[in-house]
Amino acid sequence: MGRFIIIGERIHCISPVIREAMNTMNPEPILARAKEQLDAGATYIDVNIGPAESNGPELMTWAVKLLQENFNNVPLALDTANKAAIEAGIAVYNRDKGKPIVNSADAGDRLSYVDLAAANDAIVIALCSKGAVPGSLDEIMGFCQELLEHGMMLGMEPTDMWFDPLFLVAKGMQDKQQQILDAIKGFAEMGLNSTGGLSNVSNGMPKELRPIMDSAMLAMSMANGLTSAIVNPCDRRLIETMKSCDILKDNYMYADSYLDL
Repeated sequence: MGRFIIIGERIHCISPVIREAMNTMNPEPILARAKEQLDAGATYIDVNIGPAESNGPELMTWAVKLLQENFNNVPLALDTANKAAIEAGIAVYNRDKGKPIVNSADAGDRLSYVDLAAANDAIVIALCSKGAVPGSLDEIMGFCQELLEHGMMLGMEPTDMWFDPLFLVAKGMQDKQQQILDAIKGFAEMGLNSTGGLSNVSNGMPKELRPIMDSAMLAMSMANGLTSAIVNPCDRRLIETMKSCDILKDNYMYADSYLDL
């Protein structure tokens, strides 16, 4: 995949400001969040509209057009439990800067999201789980194999499936962190791309600790082969860590100004 890919997580209906903007279709808060993430180094923007049961297709169509028309066809991850909304977003999506990402499938109830991505020549984030937290590395890799085989059976390229090891809260699930790193290493050894909600790791920690923990996990994950992450790109420490790891992994040429590139 080359340089590490950041998917900006901050256009999310869980945020009161964004939820209100989506409810009223007010473009300004959404455009402001998108701009600050792109300025900070995001490649993709995740657009999470939540369940959106009443107006999902209309809302996703509006959001995709709004963001791509204002930011030169920025590539997007379409994030909702409403499959019809994802289909509507893909229908108006401009692919000049990259395929849409379907966020996300799993090996259980959301396996059909792989079918959705395959039918629309999209990338899919494939969560290596079947509803519950995987109990072992073998279980994660088993789900990975199920998802991979299902996608390939539908004609997907393996590079269009980005596998998610299920990043877990370190505070209370400290014993699971090595399992996640081992899964990332396993994906890399299979030649697969990987991603996931890395910010989950620091959930519940004091605000001053979150950038430290997320940056540490990012560095360890990149060392094991992680190729992308869904994070807050406005976290300066995190982005500096990512760019430094990219240099050390020889993903692009060093320059004294590398943090500005």
